[in-house]
Amino acid sequence: MANERVRVRGLSIFRPIIYGNTATVLTPKEREALPSPDHTHKWTVAVRSAASKDGIDSVGGADDLSYFIKRVAFKLHDTYPNPSRTIDKPPFEVSETGWGEFEIQIRITFIPESGEKAITLYHHLKLHPWTASGDPEPIPPLDVAMKMGPVHSWQYDEITFNDPYQNFLTILTNHPPTPLPKAKRKPVPFHTSHPASLEASKGGVPEFTTVMEKEEADRLEEAKKTVLKQHAEMKLHLEEKERELKRLQKQLGEA
Repeated sequence: MANERVRVRGLSIFRPIIYGNTATVLTPKEREALPSPDHTHKWTVAVRSAASKDGIDSVGGADDLSYFIKRVAFKLHDTYPNPSRTIDKPPFEVSETGWGEFEIQIRITFIPESGEKAITLYHHLKLHPWTASGDPEPIPPLDVAMKMGPVHSWQYDEITFNDPYQNFLTILTNHPPTPLPKAKRKPVPFHTSHPASLEASKGGVPEFTTVMEKEEADRLEEAKKTVLKQHAEMKLHLEEKERELKRLQKQLGEA
């Protein structure tokens, strides 16, 4: 039992997830039945496994993530009743209606065996269709948006566990994630589609693939290089300013 709480040094293991939302336009009849008739959309924000279920029209969700995620807390806009929604069993998602877009805070808490701290993600709720130009504006009329189909906005991410405890590592290895398909079988997600791609404006249910996984990894690596470069430039700038400050202080002392 003692060995279970020993960390496996030098080892990293990750689990692919997606987080984001799907939104559809409410029909006039659906709007009439709501307490707030000004609400124009129904939407679902979720944290799911990256792989999608075969034959199921939903983004991701092939795997049950509760083997390593204990709960997910979604912080909605303060205008919603009970804006902090905690989901402690799968599916880790919240469905609501509304009319405006806003940022949602997503806090993921892992099972106790992990010994890991909770992580916080942020997602901007997307209600309005992306256009072929890649610009969400202008917002189309509701009847036009309804014909365009659901709006999807999902982000791929990998949760990495470094030096995991032995018992947590065993749990993870006993639940390998469903592999992503090598090639797309459905429309590409809107947020990663090429601005000139007409396919991005046709709606449908997107699916993440190994190709997109690599593209996302390359994008993150490029962003990391940019941050490191900016950090080095700022360090040089700061060192130059410090030398200038010392020179001025010396001049004042000699005056």
